[in-house]
Parts: sequence; C-alpha cells; structure tokens
Amino acid sequence: MKTWEIYAIRHATNETRTRGVNFISDPDPTAPLTLDFFCWVLRSGQDVIIVDTGIDPEKGARNGHEQVMSPPDGWAALGIDPAQVSTVLLTHAHYDHLGYLDALPNARFYMQAEEMSYVTGPWMEKQTFRHAYWPDEIARLVHLLYEGRLHLHGRDHDVADGISAHWVGGHCAGQEVLRIRTDRGWVVLASDALHYYEEYERGIPFAVAFNISDMIAAHDRIRDLADSDDHVLPAHDPRLLDLYPAVSPDLEGRILRLDQAPEAGA
Repeated sequence: MKTWEIYAIRHATNETRTRGVNFISDPDPTAPLTLDFFCWVLRSGQDVIIVDTGIDPEKGARNGHEQVMSPPDGWAALGIDPAQVSTVLLTHAHYDHLGYLDALPNARFYMQAEEMSYVTGPWMEKQTFRHAYWPDEIARLVHLLYEGRLHLHGRDHDVADGISAHWVGGHCAGQEVLRIRTDRGWVVLASDALHYYEEYERGIPFAVAFNISDMIAAHDRIRDLADSDDHVLPAHDPRLLDLYPAVSPDLEGRILRLDQAPEAGA
C-alpha cells in the first residue's frame, strides 16, 4: 500500500492577532495568539501533489500577514519543479490558499464543487462571507475551469492511492479535509476545518465561519478519519513548530515534516 510524506511550508505569519479576533467567544479576548499560515506538499517516491498555494504577499500585508517564505521557494527547497507538478488540491478558495496558482503552469487543480458554487453564488453579496475571497482569484478559477484545468468533484473524492478528500463545510461552504496514508498510519490534514488544535480540544469554533454547526460537526468527522488525535494537522497553529521537525537546520521555522510522529510533551 502506498504511503506519503507530508511537508508543510510556513509561508506567512501574523503575530498581531488576539484571541478575541480568532475565536468567536473567548475568556481572554485581548491576549495575543499568533496565526501562522501553511501550505503543503505530499510526496511518495517520485510522485508529488501540492495542497494549496499560499498567499499573495501584497494581499496578505493588507491584513497584517508577513511573508515568511514564498511557496515557490519552498517547492524549490524540496527539489520540486513547479512545471512538472500535475496535481494540485485546493482545500477551499480563501485568498491565503490561492496565491500562486499561476506558478504551476501544467497542473490540474481539484476542488469541492460546493466551494465553486459558493464563491460564484448569492452568498457573495454579503460582505461577511466574501471578505476572505478576492474576485481576481475567483475569476482565475473560472478561467481554469473553462480551460479544463479545474476539476470540481463531489463531497468524497479519491485523489490517489492513499489520499482522499472529504467535505466538512463549516469554515466555508466547500471546506474539505484530506485523509493521507503515512508510514505511521492515517493522518488527517484538516486545513482550515481546524485553524488551531484548541478548537478541536475544546470543541469551539473559529471566528470565520459560514456554518458553525458544520464547523463543530467537522471535529467528529476528523476523528473518524484519523487514526488518533496525534494524527490530526491544523492549518494555522504555531504549535506545529514545536511538535514537528524542520526538514533541515537551514529551513527551521519554514518547512516542517508532518508525517512523522509529533514530539511527546511539546
């Protein structure tokens, strides 16, 4: 059975956020809580799959997000030629996940059909729901669809041997998680279904939500898909830097290896 390595590129960070901004209700809303930004690479032998493409640094800067490493630089550090990448999974279409679509000129992109319906439908009339999307990036998705380079799939989708995508909704209408077979078992890359481990541990929602009930129900779905809570990976938690090793000393704080077991007590 095929197993995959999982690499996280920490492409941006925001150290100015507070708990009250990140969580809908918090007993200490003014306390700081860093928001890190990751995109991912899945690798099995010579096979490479990119998961999300990071954030355009100029767009990120408007919200106080500081670039740490561009995703193309991260791919290069992992020995990946973007022109050779054929498969890119988009877990949803928020702007911090679509920043470098055109850096992958020969790839085919895969995304939940419900996310495309959401970002091109009437909910986008409401500023509350559209504020994490950029119209030029959504237009690019439409062009990729017409070019035959974007595949919109159903709620459960087999990506490759050892990788499947599963709709959970909540954070946005088409949020998905990935179930990935690794040497240590089934790992769930939760993407923004979990921004922080704390959401999962305490059963609380993140502040940016389309449907809070789906967001909370996603916790149970993640538990069903993962081999254990130690096999769950959130998308924005700086705790990942303590739990998982850098791929090399010179990439400390920038590229992590996530398919290995987390460090005990970290």
